Amino acid sequence: MASPAAPNDLLTSLHRDGFVRIPSVLSPDDLSTLRAAAARITALARSGKWPHIRTLPKQFPPWPSSAEHGIWGVQHLLHPSQPDQPLFLRSYLSDSIISPVKQLLECSEDKLVMELYNLLVRPDVDFALRWHRDDIGPDASAEEEEKRLGEPGWHAQWNLALWDDRSLVVVPGSHRRARTEEERMARPYEEHMPGQKVVEMGAGDVVFYNNNILHRGVYDASVERMTLHGSIGHVGGSKARARNVLQHGIGEWVEQIDFGSLDEPTRKRAEGMRKRLVEMGTSSGNVGFFSENE
Repeated sequence: MASPAAPNDLLTSLHRDGFVRIPSVLSPDDLSTLRAAAARITALARSGKWPHIRTLPKQFPPWPSSAEHGIWGVQHLLHPSQPDQPLFLRSYLSDSIISPVKQLLECSEDKLVMELYNLLVRPDVDFALRWHRDDIGPDASAEEEEKRLGEPGWHAQWNLALWDDRSLVVVPGSHRRARTEEERMARPYEEHMPGQKVVEMGAGDVVFYNNNILHRGVYDASVERMTLHGSIGHVGGSKARARNVLQHGIGEWVEQIDFGSLDEPTRKRAEGMRKRLVEMGTSSGNVGFFSENE
C-alpha cells in the first residue's frame, strides 16, 4: 500500500480543488478479494435477489426495489444480511480509509460517525447524472448557495475504484462558490461544462471529494465499473447531515450489524461509530428525502 499523503497535502488539495486522489491504497490481494465480492453482490442485485439497489433512470433515493429496468448501483454493503458484509465492513473501517478521514475532518477517532457504504456499478444502458450538488438543490439562489457552502460539511466522502474509473466529472473549485450564471443556465446534462475535469482513477485508487462540488456521473454500459462509494461523518453534523445519510434507510438495520468478525481495535472503532450514528438519528427525528422526484 502506498504511503498516504501528508495531512496538510490532503487538506490543501481538498480545500483548493474540492477533491483529492490517493493512489493505490489496496494491495493486489485486497483488490482481487473485493472485486470478487463486488461481482457477487452485483449479480444478486441484477437478478432481483438483492433489493437494495439504485435503479435506472432514477438519480436520488428512494429507489424502487425491482431491477427490471436495470441498475447503476448496489446499496447497503454493511447490511447484516449481505453475504460478503464482513469483508466490506473491514474495508470500510480499514486504516487506509480511517486515517485520511481523520486528516480531512481534522478530528480524533472518537468523533467519527458511521454513515454509508455502497457500490457504483456498470449500468445496463448508458446513463448519466445531471449536474448537481449532493445536498444543495438546483433551485437554490446564489445567496443560499454561498451560505450553505460556507458551512462545515461534517463528513468525508470517497470513491474507491476496483477497476479503472473515469465516471466522475467535477468543476474544480466550485465547492467554494455559488454557480456562475453560465453554470446556472446550463442544461442539466450539459456535456461540456466550462472548467470541468474528468477524475481519472486507477484500480485501487481512492478519491475523497466535497459532496457539494458541482459534479455529475457519466456511466458507460460497455465498461466494467465497480467503485466503492462511502462516507463517514463527524459528530458535529446537524439535522441536514442526518437527512443526507438516513434518507438511504441505514437506520432500519444498523443496530443489527454483528461486529464479531472484526479484531478488537476495529470492533471498538465500529461500535463507537455506530453509537454516534444512532444518537444522531434519534435526535433528528423524521428527516425526509433530499429529492423524491429525480
